[in-house]
Amino acid sequence: MSNVNNLAEKHWYIVTTNSQHENKTATNLRKRIETLGLQDNIFNVLVAEQEVDVLKDGLPTGKKKMKNLYPGYIFVEMIMTDKIWFLVRNAPGVTGIAGSSGGGQKPTPVSREEMEPILKRMGIIDSAMYDRYQPGDYVKVIHGPLENSEGKIISIDKETGLCRVEIIFFGRPTPTDLDFSEIERI
Repeated sequence: MSNVNNLAEKHWYIVTTNSQHENKTATNLRKRIETLGLQDNIFNVLVAEQEVDVLKDGLPTGKKKMKNLYPGYIFVEMIMTDKIWFLVRNAPGVTGIAGSSGGGQKPTPVSREEMEPILKRMGIIDSAMYDRYQPGDYVKVIHGPLENSEGKIISIDKETGLCRVEIIFFGRPTPTDLDFSEIERI
């Protein structure tokens, strides 16, 4: 059964699990999708992890590890039907779906604006994200060496994914090239 005509109903949802069991639960959910042939209804299952430096005595050791940005949560992109809702919330390791108030009430999806920074931190960019940004928009750097800096977009190159942003350094506007995944609108 294909839901190609229902792709407008495709949204991101937050699935809850026990902390430190996110990857195991995500693997269980992916196996369930494959076994039951749900690829037309469930498109992505993500654990929001980011590679970080391992520190010893406050200094980098040269080693890296994965850090879960949202312990206890998994992000699932799906078309919510009664069947899918039942199969996801009853998957091994799933403790619930955020935004469901009980009493048979289906959960509320996460907005694209709320999901965008999470996806960007994971290096997942889609063309629709670019449409929300224009030269003149003010942005904040969400990761990288300039994290928490703010500036104004000068230009965006959708081909390379680079954005030129004017950031104030030492009281002077300085054009800086940043990867699109490093910025978020403010």
